[in-house]
Amino acid sequence: MKHCRITLLFLLISYITIQCQNITETADIKGLPDEVLESIERRIEEGLTPSIALALIDSSGIKFFNFGKTAKHGKEVDENTIYEIGSISKVFTGILLAQQVLDGDLKLEDEINGYLPNNIKVPVIGDKEITFGNLTDHTSGLPGMPYNFRPANRNNPYADYTVEQMYEFISNYHPVRTVGSEFEYSNLAQGLLGHLLAMNKACSYEELMIQTIADPLEMNDTRIELTRRMEENLAPGHSGRRRVQNWDIPTLAGAGAIRSSTSDMAKFVSANLAYSNSPLMKAMELSHQIRHDMAGNRSIAMAWIIMKGEKGNIICHGGATGGYRTFIGFVKESGKGVVLLTNSSEGADDIGYYLLDSGSGLVGFKSDAADIPKSTLEQYVGLYELRPDLIIYISREGKQLYGQATGQDRFSLYPENDTLFYLTVVDAKIAFHRKNDSTESLTMFQDGQEMLGRKIK
Repeated sequence: MKHCRITLLFLLISYITIQCQNITETADIKGLPDEVLESIERRIEEGLTPSIALALIDSSGIKFFNFGKTAKHGKEVDENTIYEIGSISKVFTGILLAQQVLDGDLKLEDEINGYLPNNIKVPVIGDKEITFGNLTDHTSGLPGMPYNFRPANRNNPYADYTVEQMYEFISNYHPVRTVGSEFEYSNLAQGLLGHLLAMNKACSYEELMIQTIADPLEMNDTRIELTRRMEENLAPGHSGRRRVQNWDIPTLAGAGAIRSSTSDMAKFVSANLAYSNSPLMKAMELSHQIRHDMAGNRSIAMAWIIMKGEKGNIICHGGATGGYRTFIGFVKESGKGVVLLTNSSEGADDIGYYLLDSGSGLVGFKSDAADIPKSTLEQYVGLYELRPDLIIYISREGKQLYGQATGQDRFSLYPENDTLFYLTVVDAKIAFHRKNDSTESLTMFQDGQEMLGRKIK
């Protein structure tokens, strides 16, 4: 699932009507800007991802662009190919919350302790309690991940984390800031929110998501548990050129458990742009309202990240699981939306942002990176603690450096020089600090923030 900080950290079927018939089509690749087409083709040629499935949405309809295969010897991808969408699940959770608010089932100001089992109470600093609103906008004061998260299988890290473990952690956590004071991206908070919303309706998170969102929008390939059709169309996840396990996220499902296709996600984005007469229109509008400021000229709504762009606010979210990187976004002022799904641990969010706002730019490629000696790279290998719940493991394979954050899959690091490296999964950089031929710490730069990580091993 994707952190905003590191983050570690996105058809020939006509299905909606607006003022006139809205046409869905499989588009010629010439409909993409040349620089985007070149970027996509290079990513596939260089092995950054086996496939990229893309959908563009505007007032004229939806166009699909599909590149690559599900695997080296797999089948060509299309708009029905299934990907894990990771943290894009969070905006589903935000809309589920908005709908329960509109239905009068709860209020954003309701304290979550009133909805937890009687023996469970989340501690806070001072008198201000955590509300549903705090969970959805990442201002609850809960950490990004629970400290008792110790997966038995790091290739499927969330599979064995239980509700009982979550309850144990939130009951005994010692907060370090007051509720509502600061933004801190939290998979734990979003997972807890999804859990509470499902309990409030006496059903599972998946059942709630299907009843409230997937079924009304006819998103029949948007599920947590794969249907037979979804299994047949699944693009296996990849890290580098290696196939990896799919992730199962039972307890924190609201933070990142959903799987879907570009066909379904285009319906979802179209509904958020009000191109369909959806019963979710009011809930979606509520979920878009800004609730808290973030660093780097960004804001947070009900899970949606909002960035100021040249043509209007970009309302978006990315996703990351072990072998997938995904992005969705839209700009109401221009009426344009993007869905971009990949089955790789190397992201392509920059393409999504660029298609919505060309001022955002496209990232470089590993073949353009500086050539750093193995002996220098080896000095950076180790564990770096940014916070007790956030440790980055730096590893090396040949002349390729990798990073892996707590609860996330590994990501590649490409050198600008012998101490500064950039990520392609997100717009971020890492600088290593050396003294007397040894590395003491690193600094993560992202969204206008700097996070220092001390080397602990």
